[in-house]
Amino acid sequence: MPDQHSLSTAGLLALDRQHVWHPYGPMPGRQEPLVVASAAGVRLRLGAPAHGREELVDGMSSWWSAIHGYNHPVLNDAVTAQLGRMSHVMFGGLTHEPAVRLAAKLVEITPDGLEHVFLADSGSVSVEVAVKMCLQYWRSAGRSGKTRLLTWRGGYHGDTWQPMAVCDPEGGMHELWSGQLPRQVFADAPPGGFDSPVDPAYTAHLRSLIAAHAHELAAVIVEPVVQGAGGMRFHNPGYLRVLRELCDEYDVLLVLDEIATGFGRTGALFAAGHAGITPDVMCLGKALTGGYLTLSATLCTARVAEGISRGEVPVLAHGPTFMGNPLATAVALASVELLLSQDWAVEVKRIEAGLLEGLAPAAALPGVRDVRVLGAIGVVQLDHEVDMAAATRAAVREGVWLRPFRDLIYTMPPFVTGDADVARICRAVRAAAQEG
Repeated sequence: MPDQHSLSTAGLLALDRQHVWHPYGPMPGRQEPLVVASAAGVRLRLGAPAHGREELVDGMSSWWSAIHGYNHPVLNDAVTAQLGRMSHVMFGGLTHEPAVRLAAKLVEITPDGLEHVFLADSGSVSVEVAVKMCLQYWRSAGRSGKTRLLTWRGGYHGDTWQPMAVCDPEGGMHELWSGQLPRQVFADAPPGGFDSPVDPAYTAHLRSLIAAHAHELAAVIVEPVVQGAGGMRFHNPGYLRVLRELCDEYDVLLVLDEIATGFGRTGALFAAGHAGITPDVMCLGKALTGGYLTLSATLCTARVAEGISRGEVPVLAHGPTFMGNPLATAVALASVELLLSQDWAVEVKRIEAGLLEGLAPAAALPGVRDVRVLGAIGVVQLDHEVDMAAATRAAVREGVWLRPFRDLIYTMPPFVTGDADVARICRAVRAAAQEG
């Protein structure tokens, strides 16, 4: 095989096609990916021009993680400084400053009552850990029949086993596995609209399900305010307060999956803040490290941790090899501190205003069912399945990277995206909607 530095773009793509299996794609792939040579700020520089473009504005924050953009000097310095001390050390029986300081910072900024932090490698694993915590909590309490989870339809929680079980089994990305996965309890999808009033009939629906299954429910798990990859749908935060009250009433734990919504994306630091509630368990990931390295965190209350510690097996039997990785925790701490050092809420509100203005004309396009914006999230929903290849080409011609899926063309840009680039992203979304 030739040295990697001598590969032409064509040679790189040939090897990619031969060996590399891309997410949610066949092997070999049917669509040729774009080669990214470098990235800085909000721009991806391509290895070879595509549709006349040598660089693209990133409208996706690399799947919602790169909130500060790319090659940020503060985050670069954090990684470089930590690399000079140690890149990794096992977390079993050892600890280190970056992980301890990060855990303390997360406890400080998340809703009151979340006191304990379990660090893992990815968002999906953080959900696995959350489910394990809830199941073990009830087993430790002598109520081993409480093993099922309740969620609402339209959700997405990851691609490993337990997270797949609480993704929508009808039309969701993991419908293929519905016969093999644990059978969970599904409520109807919450009524759409962040500002729509709470529907008493839907509240009654949630109550009836939780009441009927309380004896076997370990937890309710939902994405708060925004359902992400399951459909990019927004709902009234009041439904989170309803869930908190019902879980308390019927003795069920509440898990909030904030992997996509955490760290300011919806206009609140955490989406739970829109409702003013504290879950029993919270999952964090994606923007946790500013898009630099893979890391997640599962936070829980003292009630959950102490309940597990009183059980027949008083430990949480989970230990990823790279748990608490020093490089990842160092850059995560730097990313969180960088976010908090700035008026991030003003920046998110500025992007929201730009998306509202720039995407509004899409509502008049043929085939567009809905246009919606919340925080630094903009969504155009079509009345048909997106032609991904055509929509992507249209966006690239406008100088923007987007990744449509299902019937959705959406953007979640980095918080450092300037007004001109937000407007460019909106033009690209409209172009993709017309072509897709």
